[in-house]
Amino acid sequence: MNMPLRTTETVMALPASSAAVVAIPTKQVPFATRLRTHAQNIAVNVIPPVLVIALVLVVWQVLCSKPGASLPPPLKVLDDTWELIIDPFFDRGGLDKGLFWHMSASLQRVALGYALAAIAGVALGTLVGQSTWAMRGLDPIFQVLRTVPPLAWLPLSLAAFRNGQPSAIFVIFITAIWPVIINTAVGIRNIPQDYRNVAQVLRLNHLEFFFKIMVPAAAPYIFTGLRIGIGLSWLAIVAAEMLIGGVGIGFFIWDAWNSSRISEIILALVYVGLVGFILDRIVAAAATIVTRGTAAN
Repeated sequence: MNMPLRTTETVMALPASSAAVVAIPTKQVPFATRLRTHAQNIAVNVIPPVLVIALVLVVWQVLCSKPGASLPPPLKVLDDTWELIIDPFFDRGGLDKGLFWHMSASLQRVALGYALAAIAGVALGTLVGQSTWAMRGLDPIFQVLRTVPPLAWLPLSLAAFRNGQPSAIFVIFITAIWPVIINTAVGIRNIPQDYRNVAQVLRLNHLEFFFKIMVPAAAPYIFTGLRIGIGLSWLAIVAAEMLIGGVGIGFFIWDAWNSSRISEIILALVYVGLVGFILDRIVAAAATIVTRGTAAN
């Protein structure tokens, strides 16, 4: 009869601190290993496009070095445009300026027109996505207007503003606004009903609901429209500047064509492509920060 009692006493007499927590040491990755991994990641992302570009340049050089070729080979382009490359900041007055000033003028127009399109597009997209009546009334109009080519708006804008600068900005605005409106409206319509129920429980007013619920929930869709819009803006300004004249990369390309400076056209196209890529990456980076990585890159 006493045996079970002694066993119980023995168990209860065990100290509470007998179960010690043992920390598992973390394994430190050697610096050489991390450096090698980083170098491998860079190589995977850099080497393939470099090889493709090198292959294209070699093929281009071979094909365009033949007698009677209509386009200059890469080495001839480099030789013809070397002064423009090493000194993009020269300004001899009038329209005789370096590529920096032409790109700067184009970017200023794009920045203003795109900013207006982003603000108006998000506002109208929110209205269309939130209101059934607005969607029924405005969506068909938007779907029709967005199919109009950008340059088709230029004569109308020139007639309205009678000046090339606001006309070009309007063309950018009217080109970039449609993807922003459509994607914003889709994002607003796809807000989960649970979010709306929480807003009702918390008794959020319209302004609080917009900034705390609608914008964060629809941000991936909004930034998708903004990325499409920035690309279309850059395309539109180059085309518009060919017609309105003045300082700008579009005018530079058109002026080079009229003077048969094909090498300068090729150099300008390279600059246009690089700047367009950088603009897209800037919007994509902003989307990643705002949406915390939920927006597609």
